[in-house]
Amino acid sequence: MSGLRYRSASHSHVGMVRPTNQDACLDAPEAGLWVVADGMGGHAGGEFVSTLIVETLRAVPVVAVLADYLRALHAALEQAHALVRRETERRGVELMGSTLVLLAARGAEAACLWAGDSRLYRLRDGYLERLSHDHSYVQELVDGGLLDEAQARSHPLGNIVTRALGSTESLELAALSLEVRAGDCFLLCSDGLTRTVEDHELGLMLGHALPGEMVRSLIHLGLLRGAPDNLTAVVVRALAADGQA
Repeated sequence: MSGLRYRSASHSHVGMVRPTNQDACLDAPEAGLWVVADGMGGHAGGEFVSTLIVETLRAVPVVAVLADYLRALHAALEQAHALVRRETERRGVELMGSTLVLLAARGAEAACLWAGDSRLYRLRDGYLERLSHDHSYVQELVDGGLLDEAQARSHPLGNIVTRALGSTESLELAALSLEVRAGDCFLLCSDGLTRTVEDHELGLMLGHALPGEMVRSLIHLGLLRGAPDNLTAVVVRALAADGQA
């Protein structure tokens, strides 16, 4: 990964209400890979799918060329999707699935894959930008001008997603290519965090010097707000080869 290197940190917390944690995350800077998955479909089903996603991606051999690595990651997710569909039928349940957001990087080149409402943000030069676009019922209302962002955060149907691994016959992933600069800071997170912490607050938390401090601050703030859902955050900071932001 010439030109840039990456420092990261992650944490997942069950929150203050849910009995189990259906979120899972992967923090693998040595592979240039970071993932957040938010499972759904009952306690056992949600945990099964989010954990399957993370462990499936962890097992993908690291490839030097980003495009080749992304193809391997996508193929692995297709296999996981098919397995979840079979397991849903075997268990005789209506739904098992998981949202996911994935960031893969090689030097100054990166890409994001996602499905659902787990998000990717980037803080660059003090400006926070949401790079992913939610696949959700509420987001469709926002896109249609029927809700603003403040209304969307508290909407009673905010948990309905329109894309997720395992939930539909075929897997639909959105993709985004990124050019990374030294000093860029990325946040991958589940909706448990974004429904308790506002975007401008995320930006403030990402202003800390170290990814570990950022993650602790984000999770702590979510817990202070009551954390009705599981909370997961992965922070990735791009550094110049000499270690400077």
